[in-house]
Order: sequence, then structure tokens, then C-alpha cells
Amino acid sequence: MSQQFEIGHYDVAEAIDHLSKEQLLSLYRTMLTIRRTEEQLARSYAGGKIPGACHTYVGEEAIASGVCGHLNHDDAIFSTHRGHGHALAKGVSIKELIAELYGKATGCSQGRGGSMHLFSPEIGLMGTSGIVGPCILQAAGAGYSFQLLETDRVGVAFFGDGGVSNGAFHEGLNLAAIWDLPTIFVLEDNQFATEVAFNTVARITDVAKRAEGYGIPGVTVDGNNVLEVHRVAGEAVRRARNGEGPTLLDCKTYRTRPHAEGMRDGGYRTAEDVEAWKARDPIEQLGDRLVTDGVASDDDLDEIEAEITSEVKAGVAFAESSPWPDPTTVMDHTFSSGS
Repeated sequence: MSQQFEIGHYDVAEAIDHLSKEQLLSLYRTMLTIRRTEEQLARSYAGGKIPGACHTYVGEEAIASGVCGHLNHDDAIFSTHRGHGHALAKGVSIKELIAELYGKATGCSQGRGGSMHLFSPEIGLMGTSGIVGPCILQAAGAGYSFQLLETDRVGVAFFGDGGVSNGAFHEGLNLAAIWDLPTIFVLEDNQFATEVAFNTVARITDVAKRAEGYGIPGVTVDGNNVLEVHRVAGEAVRRARNGEGPTLLDCKTYRTRPHAEGMRDGGYRTAEDVEAWKARDPIEQLGDRLVTDGVASDDDLDEIEAEITSEVKAGVAFAESSPWPDPTTVMDHTFSSGS
């Protein structure tokens, strides 16, 4: 059942031919929105505006954008401590995300979540977590619920390579496989769990191969190519909606900033490796190809850049002017208010 795609040999021209200009620019816009927001959050963290940790998604934008580009409002996603990109791709606004990291009441989780615990069920963002692995089981649970309700909704888990060694990985994939759950497991293999290289803790680092042991499709994907991610994710979503069961996507990518803001970024990887991956930047790859193929002009991309820059600036102003949560509401949402 394992499907292996050779990294770097995807027919981009074919993908561009099958997507409209609107779809292609939407993918570009989503990736750039994530990048510019994350860059601002890094600056805000350095300026002491963000309490707690801040794990950015810089370098991995193609995965959230390509997968969430197929999801409906009521599909459910579950994520990790590195969840800003997933939140934005699923529909959280820039201002709500920045306000949340600032700890303000106007944030998407009313200031209760911060960077690692984003939650916005209104748009299907069912939670991010600093604990490694639980999102895999939660997404399987969502798939089970959708199956029982006889809907065509899907559950999606985004997780890192560190989660693959967690028991939740086996339990979640095994359950989803035997019950044909409408669940998509998205491994964002950025090759390091904090500062531990994946190839030092796993014999099989092409995790898509492990799907065969569960009897489900496993696809190795160039996680820096948004068109490839979009194409493969589209097939996985189609299968899930049609009752054909789960899919494992092994997206090879790289984070080009430290594991978390304020942490060191040397000693476990080389500057040369970081620069080599920066040269494969997913946003620049798509932008250059759109211009080269005549799909969009430099002016089109500059206009998107200006719009997002303005939105990020407005988001910072919104967060800074927003109120802190009212201390009297500290117990709100702790217990159900229903009978």
C-alpha cells in the first residue's frame, strides 16, 4: 500500500495547468501570510511582548497551506506546539493570532492558550498542544465521530518527527486503519525533534514506508513544494470523504529558525545545511514559478506582499491595544455550563 514519490521530481507544470490563477495565488497568499506573521511574532518575542514560548513555522509553510487548502470550515485539525501556521491556514485571522500570543482577551483563545495551545473550534481548529503525539489520537477520534455521524467531514493530525516514536503514532494509525476512519496523518519531518536528529533515533526515517504495516497508503512528499503537497493532500482528503480510510503523508521539510525563539541554533546542525534549505524556500519557489509561467506578474505578488504587511501591522496594533482577560473570568470554560 505504500506509495513512494521521488522527492524533487514532481511535475510542477502539470499542477499549475490544473489549478486556476485564483487557487495558485491563494496558496501563495496563505504561505506568505504565515511567513510574515511568524517573522513579526519573532520580533515581538525578542521585544518582550510575548510571554512563554514561541515556536515559529518558518520554512514549513507549504504543508499547512497545501493541506488546509482542501479542508472545509467544519473539518477538524489537531496540531502541535508549532501550530501558528496551521491556525492561520485553517482560518484564524492574523490579528486574533497575534493577540492570543500577546495574552489578550481578543485572541482566538481569549488569551488562555498562548503560542502552544491555540483553540478555535468555530473554524475547526480543535487545539494545539506542547505534548508530543496526542494530536494523532485526537484526529483519529474526530474521524470516528464523523464516521458515526455519517458525514463526509475529515480529521487531520499535524505532527513532527518526534511524535513518530510515541506510542500514540502506532495506536492512532492502527485504529484508523482497522476502522477505515476519515483521518489524514500529516508528518512534518523537519528532521529534528528539538535538537535531536531524527536519523539518530529511528532506523526507518522514510516514515511513509511504515504505512504498509497498517495497510494504508503512505506517501513521501516534498514538503517544500506546496503544489506537490496540495496534490497529494487532495487525494488523501478525497479518499477520506469517500469512506476509503486514512492516509499517512510524510512531508520532508526543514525549519530555518531555532526550535523556539530565544534558543540556540547551533551545535546540532550546520549553518551550511540551514542555508541550503533556505535556498529551497517554498514561497520563493512558487512565486518564481508563477512569474516564469506567466500565471502572475511581479506586480501581482507585490500587491499581495503589501496587503499582508499591512494586515500584520494592523494585527500588532490590535493586539497592543486590546485588553487583558478579566481575572473574574478565570474559571470560565472550565466546566460545561449545560445541564
